[in-house]
Amino acid sequence: MIRIQVPATSANLGSGFDALGIALSLYNQVWMEPSDTLQISSRDATEVPQDEHNLVYWAAKRLYERCGHSLQGMRIEQENNIPMARGLGSSSACIVAGLLGANHLLGNPLNQQELIDFAAEIEGHPDNTTPALLGGLVTSAMEQGRVYSVSVPVSDKIRFAVFVPPFELKTEKARSVLPKEYSREDAVYNLSRSALMTASLFSGNLENLRVAVQDRIHQPYRKGLIDHCDKVFDLCETLGSLGTYVSGAGPTIIAMVEAEQAQNFAQRAKARMAEWGVADWEISVRSAEAHGAKVFEEASKNE
Repeated sequence: MIRIQVPATSANLGSGFDALGIALSLYNQVWMEPSDTLQISSRDATEVPQDEHNLVYWAAKRLYERCGHSLQGMRIEQENNIPMARGLGSSSACIVAGLLGANHLLGNPLNQQELIDFAAEIEGHPDNTTPALLGGLVTSAMEQGRVYSVSVPVSDKIRFAVFVPPFELKTEKARSVLPKEYSREDAVYNLSRSALMTASLFSGNLENLRVAVQDRIHQPYRKGLIDHCDKVFDLCETLGSLGTYVSGAGPTIIAMVEAEQAQNFAQRAKARMAEWGVADWEISVRSAEAHGAKVFEEASKNE
């Protein structure tokens, strides 16, 4: 049996719409082994599809077929620590786990670049799947089906306070509220800030992040879909956030904070939100994960 570990990912980082993504120290685990039948189960309380609609199995089957093989069945066990439909790359994590696991079981017929391209093809964009595979802070662009990407480490001065609300927001709904056209002024505004974001996270130039995170492309339109969004943004600024943004399509909100202040920041934010009567958001501190998804060999539970 093999175990695949896949990190959560946060896309956009404010200004880098559909281009920037970062891997975080929160992980899904998937166990896989060949079987004559399809057996899918969850090792935690998260309900997962137990048929061919399971995203891990579906992605694995896609890779088998692309490599000229038939997949009759498989034993899959999932541990889902990445909350679903919250803007932390849960679907990308399932896709990456399925592809990486299937590729390993077949003897690794696809190289890393081919896996990156295949994952982006399935997901439709690379801003979550690519950092899930590569780790670090990733800038990605697609050209004729190929993903061109660079992964760089994030300064250890920075931590990410992750605010996860108790409700989901589907990506389709979050995309539906975006305009079809933008002004040149808004495009230039975001381009300059997304470039600044990459350089600042890599270099640890903390004073730039409050400007680098600013956005006119997606967050102004999505904030209305997230209860308490503006209040959380204001709270994070009051508590000393280096920059706050909607993670992916939302509804998770992430505040970048100085490492030595991160735990205190999260505790104070939790207490302040409880004063509002909002005590059901999960707030945790994560670091950037420098490594992407990994495969480990493990003994089967049946051995």
